[in-house]
Amino acid sequence: MKIVDLLTDRGIHLSCEVFPPKEFARVEEAREVVRGIAALAPAYVSVTYGAAGKTPQFTRELSQTVQASGVPALAHLTCINDNVSKIGQVLNDLETVGVTNVLALRGDIPEGETFPAGDHFEHAAQLVRYVKDRGGFCVGAACYPEGHPEAPSRAADLDYLKAKVDAGVDFLTTQMFFDNATLYNFMFRALRAGVRVPIGAGVMPVVNAKQIKRIAALSGATLPSRFRSIVDRFGEDPASMRQAGVAYATEQIIDLIANGVTNIHLYTMNRVDVAQDVFHNLGAILGR
Repeated sequence: MKIVDLLTDRGIHLSCEVFPPKEFARVEEAREVVRGIAALAPAYVSVTYGAAGKTPQFTRELSQTVQASGVPALAHLTCINDNVSKIGQVLNDLETVGVTNVLALRGDIPEGETFPAGDHFEHAAQLVRYVKDRGGFCVGAACYPEGHPEAPSRAADLDYLKAKVDAGVDFLTTQMFFDNATLYNFMFRALRAGVRVPIGAGVMPVVNAKQIKRIAALSGATLPSRFRSIVDRFGEDPASMRQAGVAYATEQIIDLIANGVTNIHLYTMNRVDVAQDVFHNLGAILGR
């Protein structure tokens, strides 16, 4: 099933993200995570391009497990490490196992390194165009409510986003955010810029205080004072922080749905128990 068709249907669509292991010895453990998430019947499950894009075969393995669980799989695809020929082979491999939805990303340049020379795409829009011209795939892309950390301005970041949409993106998923007002403002600006594809709102339940600094550094997400107060109060108590983090994410999602945002993507960090709690909290709202 094409994810864009699912996202344009009526109703609320709650999807999840999982990531593959760095080592093959842990692939079965990751498969169990996928099965646990799939058992919640999310709209779809996305699988990241693990180990900095160096193990696409693990992404294929887990995407195949998602599909076998009866849930559409969205395989991440980056161009930072792979040349055009390798990207073509990855797409062929995904198609062979029945995966026809990809999230086209540039990928992060490792600290201290430069963009690889040779036959590489430098921007996600180029990757999107390549996949769309090839055919056979529904293509999603990322967007950044507070602007990509490398973008010179939010206005410039919107220009980059519009370029991806013009290249053929079918739907978008946002980076995580912790203040819904940020998302609403972004969606208004995106619409004004001519972005009219479905947008999924990325929500991450933070259940470990140690995650905060890394999350903020990688995503550029602003941590609102209400969220900081939760971390200050409960950060040293793992059980309380977990409960508070799930509650905060649940409240975010409820507010999003109440304001007409019906496509929501849950960054699970491979925590099946946390995803279970969020789905349970939203049971009646999701019509379950």
